[in-house]
Amino acid sequence: MSDDFASSIDALLAEVKDETKHDDVSIDEFEPADGKKFDMEAFSKKAMGTGAADKKVSNPNKSIHQVDLSVKQFNEITELVSEFPSDVFEDKSYYKVALTGENQSAQRLHLVLSKYLTSQDPKDRTVFRQQIISAYWELVRGMAPKMADVHLPKPKRMLIRFGVLLPSLFRPEQKTFFSKIFYENRTGEPVLYVDEWFMEIAAGRLSNSMTDEKRTPHKAATPEEAASMEQTRLQQLQQKNSGKLQSAENILNIKENERTMLELELKDRIEILCTHSPIMGSEPHTQPYTDTQQRLFSEITDRLHKLSKNGKELARCLKDYEEAKGVFASVESKLSDGPQQVQAADTTAVNTEFETVRQMAKMTVGRQGNQFPLFTREFYHCMEKGTGTRENVIEILRWVESIDPGAFCRVHKNIPNRIPPYVLLIPTYGDRGFCWEPFDRYNRVTSRGRIVIPMYPRDLKIAVLTAVADLRWQVAKEKASYYWMEEGLTGQYYQYIDRQKLKGDLKAFFIEDYVLWMTKESNGVQRLDKEVRGIFWRNMPFPDELKQELRKRSLVYDELCIKDNNRAMSDGY
Repeated sequence: MSDDFASSIDALLAEVKDETKHDDVSIDEFEPADGKKFDMEAFSKKAMGTGAADKKVSNPNKSIHQVDLSVKQFNEITELVSEFPSDVFEDKSYYKVALTGENQSAQRLHLVLSKYLTSQDPKDRTVFRQQIISAYWELVRGMAPKMADVHLPKPKRMLIRFGVLLPSLFRPEQKTFFSKIFYENRTGEPVLYVDEWFMEIAAGRLSNSMTDEKRTPHKAATPEEAASMEQTRLQQLQQKNSGKLQSAENILNIKENERTMLELELKDRIEILCTHSPIMGSEPHTQPYTDTQQRLFSEITDRLHKLSKNGKELARCLKDYEEAKGVFASVESKLSDGPQQVQAADTTAVNTEFETVRQMAKMTVGRQGNQFPLFTREFYHCMEKGTGTRENVIEILRWVESIDPGAFCRVHKNIPNRIPPYVLLIPTYGDRGFCWEPFDRYNRVTSRGRIVIPMYPRDLKIAVLTAVADLRWQVAKEKASYYWMEEGLTGQYYQYIDRQKLKGDLKAFFIEDYVLWMTKESNGVQRLDKEVRGIFWRNMPFPDELKQELRKRSLVYDELCIKDNNRAMSDGY
């Protein structure tokens, strides 16, 4: 960075301090033209009760990349912010540290930002704002690979994480709040800020996000490059086999638990059958089998048949598990025998991911939304709980799962596996989250999907719901494959839209209806069409406790519960 740049920092800080004393700034010109704001109502506490005491929660000490299929829900967040604020935003040299040592775009961003903050002409400010957007992303392009450095100065990391370049653009209460946001991931959940995302990509712990661009085959020019490519291929194969192994072990555990329950039931019935009361006056003779004991013969026979069936299934599951374990061990052995991978940051992977993250940021905002990338109180209008911090987002995801228990479940061999997606928190002023990919292309069984959520939306709950709805739609569509317009959730919804002769984006209709389903229908407020309500009730059912609460409020829900009982009795599911 040039001496002129360093020497002008203090002057700029002083100018900004004077400039930002004016709080009443109009943002009408930056409001998304197509942003539709949904009304939120208070939710019944009873709707939140899902028997959390009986459910296993995640271990905060485990790796975020490890999928634990035994975990049934998110941990409750007891502390949304720290009691001890960081002093990073109080550092007088914050701005200088954030930009020092970066590429030429740092100088360009400094100059354009200075003009933007001091300009009084609205037209000039609009031009400068557009220049800031391009300069900022060029700066991030150069900074992204540095996120792998654990000793990176905090101002640089806060710039990527929150978009904070000038702490003087905070209001005092905003600075206090951002200073109290937890720096590290204390939850053990795969919810990451942008700097953490780049760090995981650089370290090789997280693969690049999937894109539509077709990759051209690359031939190795040297033996070392060929060995590296083979190691990469083996790692992808290991990732795929890891999902199969984990799924096989999960099914094996289920079958073993089923056998244990059947054996306990059998032992209880045999014990009752072998218990005889003495005949009074004719001791030591005992009573013959009672009517209750005689009925146990058929129950014992039924348990024996079920145990026999379970034994065959268990043997097959054990064989599948051993095969998957053998393949996994073989690939792991080849990996360990191959050349050791260099542990340095993978710059190529980070640069590739940077382009994807930039596209993600644009998608959260939309074409006509506010693309301004830096944090400023001019555009930030969130309450503390409405800001997309890691803890706030996890709490909303926990609420979503309490109403839609199958939101993060994928069915494999008729066994539902709960697999929460990776969540990327991007510091933009967008209003909608979305699903980037429903699962990894190399492991469709137990890999995590990826959803993106803006950090500074008008309504954080709606932003999270739109992302979960998109994930729901894409998972259901991939499951139905070629028959997505005929089968399952997507097929039933498509046929409904087709009958109504509605024109537009099918997925957008679904997302809007899902938001109403979660915010209105779950509270007994009927906003959906009768047919859509029936589709959602069958394919995305509420918990039983909430169903029983709703049926007391309206005959509409009571009829749906009656149909549930009829289908259950006729095995119609």
